[in-house]
Amino acid sequence: QVQLVESGGGLVQPGGSLRLSCAASGSISAINAMGWYRQAPGKQRDLVAAISGGGTTNYADSVKGRFTISRDNAKKTVYLQMNSLKPEDTAVYYCNKLLDPRLEWGRGTQVTVSS
Repeated sequence: QVQLVESGGGLVQPGGSLRLSCAASGSISAINAMGWYRQAPGKQRDLVAAISGGGTTNYADSVKGRFTISRDNAKKTVYLQMNSLKPEDTAVYYCNKLLDPRLEWGRGTQVTVSS
């Protein structure tokens, strides 16, 4: 059973940066496209960034130019570098496979952008 563990969240001021990590335990194929998702209170979980097994990336318009997704297949880890953070980026951030069947969701990591 593969488990996903997200980390790196925290409280940051507007304009600040954070780097999130998502480590997969267990066997997971390096060819899987992975995504970072976020869920704000009272809202649905949305995809914000995705990366293919070969490293091709895509971003939601709301984070394009500010967020960068990357992966280290040897470490079975996916990263999300977040710069120029805004209060509207406040959410719990999760990672998972991009396509079904998805893995069991981890606990996520809370990102709060506030002055």
